[in-house]
Amino acid sequence: MIEKATFGAGCFWHVEEKFRLAKGVSKTRTGYMGGKVKNPTYKEVCTNTTGHVEVVEVAFENTRIKYEELLDLFWKIHNPTQLDQQGEDVGEQYKSIIFYHSEEQKKKAFLSKERLARSKKYTLPIVTDIRKVGEFWEAEESHQKYLIKKCRNSC
Repeated sequence: MIEKATFGAGCFWHVEEKFRLAKGVSKTRTGYMGGKVKNPTYKEVCTNTTGHVEVVEVAFENTRIKYEELLDLFWKIHNPTQLDQQGEDVGEQYKSIIFYHSEEQKKKAFLSKERLARSKKYTLPIVTDIRKVGEFWEAEESHQKYLIKKCRNSC
């Protein structure tokens, strides 16, 4: 059965690439979620006035990959202790966030965050937000599978 998961972990180009390559993921889409503007553009989101986060919507086959495995990947691909930034990318659109699609996902997301905090992997607190999924606004075509397109043209 196909399920959806939605994550924000910095620039969605890199996040999309990591999830797209995971076995059991059937589709990824980059987009925006969590803000107050309908159908935002990349340019608008980058102003830090819309409240949107750059996210990746992941469609996955739950018989091939479990939601918990996607959570594990999420924690590995970014630094969840950085508030509204990832490395050089600074702004609320780069927030570390999990948008859950069901009560089961909510429970698993909070448990995984607690487990990571208890592991003491990080000395700083984990600032990852966990919220109910909202309206997903698909990013412009130029942002879909961006790293594949970029590499095709310049690698």
